Amino acid sequence: MTPSAATPAYRRLSVEERRSQLLDAALSLFAHRAPEDVSLDDVAEAAGVSRPLVYRYFPGGKQQLYEAALRSAAEELQHCFDEPREGPLLPRLARALDRYLAFVDEHDTGFSALLQGGSVVETSRTTAIVDGVRRAAAEHIFRHLGVSAAEPRLRMTVRMWITSVEAASLMWLDEDKQPPVQELRDWLVEQFVAALTVTAGRDPQTAAVVGGLAGEG
Repeated sequence: MTPSAATPAYRRLSVEERRSQLLDAALSLFAHRAPEDVSLDDVAEAAGVSRPLVYRYFPGGKQQLYEAALRSAAEELQHCFDEPREGPLLPRLARALDRYLAFVDEHDTGFSALLQGGSVVETSRTTAIVDGVRRAAAEHIFRHLGVSAAEPRLRMTVRMWITSVEAASLMWLDEDKQPPVQELRDWLVEQFVAALTVTAGRDPQTAAVVGGLAGEG
């Protein structure tokens, strides 16, 4: 037996690599189970490490690990709407929704626990993390609309639509991911246009936005 035939050499992970490994394991578990149903032992087993090692990186225990995992998921969701501002608006919005819904699909039943609260480990910090995703999504949309300072009616319309996207995503999971995701995406884009159109009747700023969309057609 030659030494080269042995198992691959062990590579010691850096601090950041190990932390990322633990977060990936935690996110994988939180994606399919409520946070209160996931223990540190579960995370250690999923990552193939010992429980003390998990505590070394997250001395605050499961709450600290959950918040870190939530921030990781939030960053990924914030990037969903970070679409290059090139070409017509609605196809851009459709591509952003494709990424958003892919995240929902990947995290499946844990989506509500990750981003909608309702967990025994929910705190003011986790609520702020989730709200940060909504605010970041709204700011991306305003930039896509070419609006530097949204007035109240337009701001409310965009934030209400983002809330409706979250609600529709949760119901989509409850309905066994029906209708097909492409149909859901197109319907949400149509809902966005409809909401803007209604607001345009009362708000000149939104009317100008809708006029710009009509010009793209």
